[in-house]
Amino acid sequence: MGRTDRSVNGVVNRAVTDLGGYIRAQRDTAQISLRQLAKRAGVSNPYLSQVERGLRRPSAEILQQIAKALRISAEALYVQAGIMEPRSGGPVAEAILADTELSERQKQTLLDVYASFRRENRSDAEAVSPGKGADGATAVSTEAVGSEFEE
Repeated sequence: MGRTDRSVNGVVNRAVTDLGGYIRAQRDTAQISLRQLAKRAGVSNPYLSQVERGLRRPSAEILQQIAKALRISAEALYVQAGIMEPRSGGPVAEAILADTELSERQKQTLLDVYASFRRENRSDAEAVSPGKGADGATAVSTEAVGSEFEE
């Protein structure tokens, strides 16, 4: 085994260990026992225990089942497993994806709105367009706003 093979194996092993710790942390946050999670995800207790300890590397399908059982984003698990690159958006996007009180649809909606704000701010920074102030705020006449809300 060459030096490159060892370093790749080391990265994979760390990712699997990190994934297991992440799953365990999400399970603890959700206050679900290992047995409950295994049952909800449709996997055996020993298998899930091995995943959490970093001894097993679950497939994308199993990760999806675990994510559904934890009520978290499958994307978050895919990123932890190294299957998928993280979305841009930094800690805000990560927090949205990790929130167990939001549905997948709500998470996606929030991420879409957040991404649109970021795109808008990038384009505002590149060039201040007519109708926008130096701070990037859209100039709106009070007459236009007033007419929208009049009964």
